[in-house]
Amino acid sequence: MARPIWSGAVNFGLVTVPVELYSATEDHTIHFRQFERGTSDRIRYRRVNERTGKEVDFGDIVKGYELDDGDYVLVEPEELDQIAPGRSRTIDIDAFVGLAEIDPMYFQKSYWLAPGKEEFDRSYGLLVRAMEQSDKAGIATFVMRGKEYLAAVRASGGVLVLDTLHFAEDIRDAAKLPKKPKKTSAKAKELDMAVSLIDSMTEPWRPGEYRDTYTERVHKLVEDKKAGRTVTPETEPGEPTKVVDLFDALSRSVRGRSSRGRRSTPDPAELSKNELLDLARELDVKGRSKMSRSELAKAVGS
Repeated sequence: MARPIWSGAVNFGLVTVPVELYSATEDHTIHFRQFERGTSDRIRYRRVNERTGKEVDFGDIVKGYELDDGDYVLVEPEELDQIAPGRSRTIDIDAFVGLAEIDPMYFQKSYWLAPGKEEFDRSYGLLVRAMEQSDKAGIATFVMRGKEYLAAVRASGGVLVLDTLHFAEDIRDAAKLPKKPKKTSAKAKELDMAVSLIDSMTEPWRPGEYRDTYTERVHKLVEDKKAGRTVTPETEPGEPTKVVDLFDALSRSVRGRSSRGRRSTPDPAELSKNELLDLARELDVKGRSKMSRSELAKAVGS
C-alpha cells in the first residue's frame, strides 16, 4: 500500500478539505550498477578534493555559488536551513483559472490528492464535482520537503489531482532561440490542406496504445543474456523522407488518408512509419508498437 508523501488540507475561501498527497507516476526505467569489465568489482564514487586528491567527509562539504567573475560564495547547509520556507500543512488556493489557459509547458509532476479520512469524503466529493463542472483549476502554493511549490489543483476521473508547476522565470523565452523560423505567409490552399491532414489524423487520445519499447527491449536483453541466448541487434532506422515540395507532400498525405477512409488498400511501400502505424491501428495489428517500418509494411500488406 502506497504511503502519503504529504498530508494537510486544501484551503480556498472559508473551505478546508483535509487531504493526503500520493505520487501519480513512477519511474519504470531500468537502472544499472557499474562494474569493472572482466570482474565482479563494483565501481563507486567518492567525494575527493581535486587539489589534494584526498577523500572529504560529508560533514566537511559546503555549497558554493559561482559568480560571474568565476569566484564563489560559500554557503553552509545550516544557512540554507535557516531561510527554508519551513513545513506547511495547507495547499492555499489563491485563484481559479480555466484549465485550458495553462500552457502544458508549465506542468512538472502529477500527484493524487486523496481524502484525509473517511469522514471527509463528502466535502472532498463536493469539491471534485464542483471543479469538474466548472472545468477550472485552483492555483495554489504549498511547501513539501523544505521547498515551496506552485501547483494547479484539478479534478480528473472523480479524484483531485495536484500538478506542480514551473514558475514563470523557469520558462525560457522562445524569442531567444539561436535559430528562429522566418515569418512566411501560407497560401490558403496549402493551409486548408494542412488542416485537412490534421483533421484526417485526429482520433481519441488512447495512452495505453503507446509503450516504452526501448525499456521493453532492455528487459529482453537482460533476460536473453541471463539465459545465455544470442542477442539480436535491432534493425537500423530508415532514412527520413526528403520533402522537396510541402504542398505536394501534404497532398499525397491527404490522398493516402482519404483512400484509407474509403477502405481501399494503399501501397505500404509508399507510406511513412507513422502512416503504417495508423493503418496497423485501424487493422488492429497486435504488437504494432514494437515493429520496425519493414515489419509494419509486411503486417498491413498481408
